[in-house]
Amino acid sequence: MRFLPQSTLLFLVSLIAPPARAWEPVRLTGRVQTPSLVPLSGARVLVRSEMSVQSQAFTDPQGRFTIELPSPGVYSLVAEQDGYYTTTLKSLSIPEAGEEASITLVPVREHSETVEVTAPPPAIDTDTTAARRLLTSRDIIDIPYPNTNDFRSALRTVTGVVRDNRGGLHVNGAAEDQVLYTLNGFNLNDPLTGRFDSRLSVESIENVEITSGNLPAEFGKGTGGTLAVKTHTGGDRFRFSATNFIPGIENRKGWTLGDWTPRFGVSGPIRRGRTWFSDSLDLGYNKVFIHELPKGEDRQTSLRISNLLHIQHNLTPGQILSGGLLVNALSAPRTGLSAIDPLETTVDRRARQWFFYVKDQVYLTSRTLLEFGYASNRTFGREIPQGSQPLAYTPFGRRGNWFVDGVRKASRNQVVANISPPSFTFLGSHQLRAGIDLNYLSYWQDVRRTSYENYDAANVLTMRTLFGGSGRLRQTNQEVAVYVQDSWRLRPGVLLETGIRGDWDRLLSSWSVSPRLGVSWSPARWSDTRFYAGFGRIADATSLRIFTRQMDQYSLATYLGRDGEVIRGPALNLFTIQNRGLERPLAYSVTFGGAHRWANGFMIRADCMRRRMNNGFAYNSIVEDPDAPAPPWAEEMHAQALDAVYTLFNRRTDRFDSVAVTVRQSIRSRYEWLASYTRSRAVSNTAADVSVEDPISFTDEVRPMPWDVPHRLLSWGYLPLPAAKWAIAFLLDARSGFPYSLRGGDRQFIGSLNALRFPVYFELNLHLERRFSFRGHHWAFRFGSNNITNRRNPDSVNNIESSPDFGRFYGGTGRSLNFRIRWLGRAN
Repeated sequence: MRFLPQSTLLFLVSLIAPPARAWEPVRLTGRVQTPSLVPLSGARVLVRSEMSVQSQAFTDPQGRFTIELPSPGVYSLVAEQDGYYTTTLKSLSIPEAGEEASITLVPVREHSETVEVTAPPPAIDTDTTAARRLLTSRDIIDIPYPNTNDFRSALRTVTGVVRDNRGGLHVNGAAEDQVLYTLNGFNLNDPLTGRFDSRLSVESIENVEITSGNLPAEFGKGTGGTLAVKTHTGGDRFRFSATNFIPGIENRKGWTLGDWTPRFGVSGPIRRGRTWFSDSLDLGYNKVFIHELPKGEDRQTSLRISNLLHIQHNLTPGQILSGGLLVNALSAPRTGLSAIDPLETTVDRRARQWFFYVKDQVYLTSRTLLEFGYASNRTFGREIPQGSQPLAYTPFGRRGNWFVDGVRKASRNQVVANISPPSFTFLGSHQLRAGIDLNYLSYWQDVRRTSYENYDAANVLTMRTLFGGSGRLRQTNQEVAVYVQDSWRLRPGVLLETGIRGDWDRLLSSWSVSPRLGVSWSPARWSDTRFYAGFGRIADATSLRIFTRQMDQYSLATYLGRDGEVIRGPALNLFTIQNRGLERPLAYSVTFGGAHRWANGFMIRADCMRRRMNNGFAYNSIVEDPDAPAPPWAEEMHAQALDAVYTLFNRRTDRFDSVAVTVRQSIRSRYEWLASYTRSRAVSNTAADVSVEDPISFTDEVRPMPWDVPHRLLSWGYLPLPAAKWAIAFLLDARSGFPYSLRGGDRQFIGSLNALRFPVYFELNLHLERRFSFRGHHWAFRFGSNNITNRRNPDSVNNIESSPDFGRFYGGTGRSLNFRIRWLGRAN
């Protein structure tokens, strides 16, 4: 029998065999939300099959996602977003008709339960083109930074954030008032100064997101970037916490009650599945000891209280109403006490703040999101000197009484509205967002200034300064901002963000336009790799503090010889605004960088930033000849000469450049470590601020800012020990010392600004923590040492050239022992 060729047999079999079924693509849809049913926008959903087919999608503003899959079958699904625990579904069966999935992501936080949770490796944020960094509530609790009750102190553990010697925060080289601070989406900047002066309990924080460079068009009023604080909402289970509720005793020139900073937190349901609350109370009794001063005059005590209440009510599944109230109160007598500033020179300060907000989010069936919100911020400040004697500046320090006695009140009312329409397809997927931001600001003060005097090293009076005019004033401003932004995903791994923003306010009476552009690329098959770059033109907020100086008092300085004779004066120092064509300060920022994450939780990231501003506000003197006689209008102010007539110009120039490299790793269920190095430069031709109290003069050469840190090495971690339930926590912060300037006996600058520097700053904190259960409750006990190397990092210096103590550094804290006990709630 003759056999047919093999090819012929295969052909015949193919004719009679039933055809293989051609599967139609199936669709997986779903929604990603928080435990309180708030949709999560920008979460990444990754689907894999056993055949290594991989698809991904990102959720829209309603938390919805859609993924096209080649065929029905069993898939694994991973949903993740930075700041949330990763959710994994390993055997998700998808039929021919498709599947609808509902996914809940839980915020990363400290849990008291004994069950393990899956802590995600640091997420690669592929749904934005901006350079963002996130600090979670667990990081805030675990990292052993000094003053763990102070949320502002926790922010220094973020790469790019520096806290200066006075406690001010600086994000990527910017001044404190050049950053937009928000609380749950509302402006938290001080209405007068623009700074971040609010106290927040660390127990209330869910996460902090810091963004710089090419900001989304929704954000403005901060050339340095944004610092967005999001607080806990609560869930269907009651949670309780208490920290530092037992006061400590310490030996500071005798045994005394030490700092006592108890914190309490409670959250849970008001109506399960619909209404939740979270309340955090932070109390503080703080003491500052100055070793160089005599006992009884060597300590400053302050009392404060802070409480944040947040409530969320789901009116319907598609409408969420939320609101909150932040209350702060401070009583701080003897503020300003230092080794060279004795008790008589200090000020008694009192401060209060009320911050209220409410937001309504409506999720329409057309997949449109509408947001409406209102916030009100009220602040009150009072400063009272110890007496009415003139303040004396000497080469050895200060004596006498502070010369400012004042009351200040400020407020901001804010209305916001945003819309995110349904996404549409045109050469890719587009997601639009647009909105409007309306603000009304008001400031009132009643300030009385007496006088101050300058003495030389021989204790001879060389200058006396008095103040004239009224310190009672009121200033208001109205602000309007509109924006529109398009997030255009050309392909799953390519995102292009374009936006434009317009800002207007009454004080400048002009519009400024701020375009934004950013791109992010994740290579195919490298979903855990991201490269990004962007450009942004960003406007600063118009500061009421700057636009009230011309309404405030003026100073008259009289210069004296060694025999007490008048050499010159009274000479006038006056602030004016003569230029009505002032422009809004604008900065141009360029950022680019990349990040990659490995499966073992290890991530490396590199960021580069370049920021330039050429038209910032600065007061410059227009007096050309100080020896010329005073004009008639100055004689009416009892002046016989002119020292300076400061007029506001757009002459400030700021420069910032930085390169940062960060490595980070998550280990097992809840442990991680981070290390970063930053090389940066922050310079300006206005590196010192001219004010009514300190009418200094200096050249406009470009010099380092007072918070410039060329080199910084930052590392922290919370790591397991071989013994069960034991962990070690550490913080390492090593950086260049801050710059400072040389002054003469008349307090005027000598030579270049900020030409000298403090010593290199080095801090190493090491703590051990033991978690245990006792009488049906979970506890965490921590003990360790801050500044374990006992390096005294000074925060003040005698910079008077004629002083015998010139160049002597003061302040700082040596090694200290710390204990902390936390009640984490009832055991299961």
